[in-house]
Amino acid sequence: MKKTFYLLATVMLLAGSLTFADEAMLIDFTQLEKDCVNDENGKATQNKRTVMDFSVAAGATFTSEQRELMKTSLALPEWEVELNSSARNVGSLAESRVVAAPVKDSAKVPFAGKEVMGVRIIFPSIAANANAKIRPAFEIPAYEPLADADDEGVRQEPTDEQKASGKTLFEDGYGVVKNVGTLKSIAVTTMGMNYPHSLYVLLKDNDGIERRYFMGYLGFDGWKTLIWNNPQYITEVRQREIRVYPIYPRGIPFVKFTGFQICRDAAHIGDNYIGYFKDVKVIYDKAILTSDRDIADEDLWGIITKKEAARQTAEMQRFGNNQINRYLEKEKMATETGFTSSIDENSTSNAQANGGQAAN
Repeated sequence: MKKTFYLLATVMLLAGSLTFADEAMLIDFTQLEKDCVNDENGKATQNKRTVMDFSVAAGATFTSEQRELMKTSLALPEWEVELNSSARNVGSLAESRVVAAPVKDSAKVPFAGKEVMGVRIIFPSIAANANAKIRPAFEIPAYEPLADADDEGVRQEPTDEQKASGKTLFEDGYGVVKNVGTLKSIAVTTMGMNYPHSLYVLLKDNDGIERRYFMGYLGFDGWKTLIWNNPQYITEVRQREIRVYPIYPRGIPFVKFTGFQICRDAAHIGDNYIGYFKDVKVIYDKAILTSDRDIADEDLWGIITKKEAARQTAEMQRFGNNQINRYLEKEKMATETGFTSSIDENSTSNAQANGGQAAN
């Protein structure tokens, strides 16, 4: 009897000291290659897995050409650089951008031959604190149904297999991780270029709260994994404060990637910052042991769908208006590269002729 008691006590102690954290890929930039929606030159412009058509929220006054511009994705050139007021000027706005950066086939990394995120930011040369946020073109939706898209970026109806998977469109390395309780660690795979700037990861939870996590400084050369460890993470179960939240309609907790932030201190060098990012991973506690419910709450009540639809409609209208304004601004831009000459460049002017006679 005593042996059984001691054995049970030992098992309970071991169970209390174990961590139940899972590792997941939050976003993998090598998966965001352009593979659909060809331009006039036949080159792909969008990423098929993440393409979104925001024209569904547009009014009837827009032309089909304008509606095509409302189709976007997480393809790397679609990402944007947001500069703070200290860093914002004509030159920095024109040159700061995100590109798809191909990694050499000969590189000694597992993702050799693929494309990663390349970032250029122009920070001011004067002594001023400055920062820039690297954002996707739209806020990544957490509840978008998993479905394929064709070569034109048109989303198809979900298959039975996709419905049965219970996953959403932006899971599996496209920006969303579901069933997240407490974050234990965050990791970023990045290539440093000896810049002294600091790096933050921006995440948003299911309550719409965005938090930033300090990953470290970029003053190194080559590929490196920067890791943030939660200083308040408690591995001993007995020491944890147990909180129980209603599961529905709050929904299964999740985190989604909302961007990076690069901060440049006034005491450090300004001008160009160049950086490369491969992925972001998280280690987390599960919020609930299983998400497979006996009753399909959302199918019955539809509360989360209604909230998400309203949020997504607002996002679609905001982004759609931005794309239309960009289209109209592009139409107004000057296309001439130089002036048309007012003289016949193949003839000799009278002044030149007179000058030549005087010289004689």
